Amino acid sequence: MSQVPAATRALRVLRFLAGQPDPVPLDRIMRACELPRSTTYHLLHAMEAEGFVVHLADEHRFGLGPAAFELGSGYARQEPLQRIARRPLADLVDRTAQSAHLAILHGREVLYVIEERAPGRPPLVTDVGVRLPAHLTASGRAILARLPAGQVRALYPSAAHFVDRHGRGPATPSALRTLLSDTRQRGYAVEDGEVTPGLASVAVAVLDHNRHPVAAVAVTYPDDADDATDLPDAVADTAAQLTRRISGTR
Repeated sequence: MSQVPAATRALRVLRFLAGQPDPVPLDRIMRACELPRSTTYHLLHAMEAEGFVVHLADEHRFGLGPAAFELGSGYARQEPLQRIARRPLADLVDRTAQSAHLAILHGREVLYVIEERAPGRPPLVTDVGVRLPAHLTASGRAILARLPAGQVRALYPSAAHFVDRHGRGPATPSALRTLLSDTRQRGYAVEDGEVTPGLASVAVAVLDHNRHPVAAVAVTYPDDADDATDLPDAVADTAAQLTRRISGTR
């Protein structure tokens, strides 16, 4: 542990806090980040002084501070994910002759950040800035299937948290678990008419260096298309390309 740079330890703590739904106690941070108690304590208070962490003294817990929010806002302004993904998505459209898009998870919804339309294909609801229920979309399912089970349970604790669009798709936590299990076994996510009747989609998650899903690449096509069998491989190739670029692997 003495060989690990202080910056690496601090980033490890930030990444852990960012993945928690609520502030957490020091002991939990210490165990999750594999840090000594004294090191964790000093890191947290140094980060608190810089505004990246807040200490809720009454609850004996630590959470993200306003400086962490500023980092996230800066990331959104610079749009690095969109910059990295735009050319590969355009190539995917050329390869498949179908419309492609990139989406990120935002709560229980997916937010579409890139839309590349194929010439002559029908208009889609998945335009840039549009949000749709994650459990009904191929993009959302691809991302949810790569999340820890506990995080999915926190997002969908009961049937009341499921939105219905066309009377299709999972409507209970158990149905969603089954669907996500099938997605993991298949290696890609699908939806057929659950967003727009007559249209189907296939999607694959894009992963960061921790194998955490940061986005999903998807292609949408008419559900009666004759040339759809090769779409999963094409989408998977594009997602793998983006994963390599984002994670820094080759």
